[in-house]
Amino acid sequence: MPRTVSNGGEELPSDDISSRTMSRRRTENTHNSYKVGFPPKKGAFAEFSDGLKETFFSDDPLRPFKDQPKSKKLWLGLQHVFPMLDWGRHYTLGKFKGDLIAGLTIASLCIPQDIGYAKLAGLLPAYGLYSSFVPPLIYALMGSSRDIAIGPVAVVSLLLGTLLQEEIDPVKNPYEYTSLAFTATFFAGLTQFALGFFRLGFIIEFLSHAAIVGFMAGAAITIALQQLKGFLGIKVFTKKSDIISVMKSVWGNVHHGWNWQTILIAASFLAFLLAVKYIVAISLGKILLQVTRPRTALLGNLPRTTIYRNVEQYTEATKVPGVLIVRVDSAIYFTNSNYVKERILRWLRDEEEQQEDQKLSKTEFLIVELSPDPRQSRPIVIQKLRAAKFTDLIGDDKIFLSVGEAVKAFAPKHENA
Repeated sequence: MPRTVSNGGEELPSDDISSRTMSRRRTENTHNSYKVGFPPKKGAFAEFSDGLKETFFSDDPLRPFKDQPKSKKLWLGLQHVFPMLDWGRHYTLGKFKGDLIAGLTIASLCIPQDIGYAKLAGLLPAYGLYSSFVPPLIYALMGSSRDIAIGPVAVVSLLLGTLLQEEIDPVKNPYEYTSLAFTATFFAGLTQFALGFFRLGFIIEFLSHAAIVGFMAGAAITIALQQLKGFLGIKVFTKKSDIISVMKSVWGNVHHGWNWQTILIAASFLAFLLAVKYIVAISLGKILLQVTRPRTALLGNLPRTTIYRNVEQYTEATKVPGVLIVRVDSAIYFTNSNYVKERILRWLRDEEEQQEDQKLSKTEFLIVELSPDPRQSRPIVIQKLRAAKFTDLIGDDKIFLSVGEAVKAFAPKHENA
């Protein structure tokens, strides 16, 4: 065992030296260690204010007001209440055109839809129109989201009508029924205002996804059951919305309450809507397929002409030696750019394999014809190509008006032939 000499001349084993070293390190670490720290005790008011701030004002909404003059604070406060004062300064005529088209499109859908919502609530159709036009106008001035939908919905209309009809008959007492509906919606608005003012939106986090999906599915079933009255032409129908009461009302009128003319008309329109939906889905899928997967073709030269056509359609068309000519029969978007690139590369690989097998000249030039789409030759397209620096990559002299001009520039021998 190796040994060493201490300061006093005594020889010590190496094991003793190691144990003493470790003991000395433990002592040093003990002196340098930290104890658990205790934060200074806060008062009850300070703890309450800190907890309130973290719970309801975690995003620190008053931060922009800090160290600002009174006039600036007043302007920021007005912008907070009326966000239109902020985004209205950047509003342009182009945005107005888009909003006008969107508004007309949504209005054409909302008018019949909201009339139906008013019927679900047991109110006059005019109130459905009021609720679809007035709230969006107010929200345009005081709202901050550009994607939220404002207006009545089927579930709320159905629940409101069911609850109110348990208290007042809308047929016998229409005035009292309408007044009660106004009162209910007024207090519902106050509740929503209080939730927004006190920033209680986090309550929605306690609603699980399963609960929301179940509520939506149940609401859809309830609405569908309520439509059986009009579908079957039943005049005396239950005012309750549960499935047992509805089924009793439906089968209780099977002998004398059902109207076969109404059933025929309703079934015909339902079948028409389902068929149109199916046809629209097929058409939309076909359009998306054409856009994302445009057709491409290899072009060849028709003998004794400067015309280039699909070699599969025109068997007499001959390929230009050393040149691969590809035609894209659609505009190029971000949705199909990768596909067009991969398809052209596959054409190149296939040509290379064929050239190796037949010992032909290799491909030196690639010509892509985009002229089948007239939009590709518009000035704005050329500007975008320059903005993307595509012309710098291939050169301005590599863009031609026709395939014949491109072949003439890159393969003059074949063109002269």
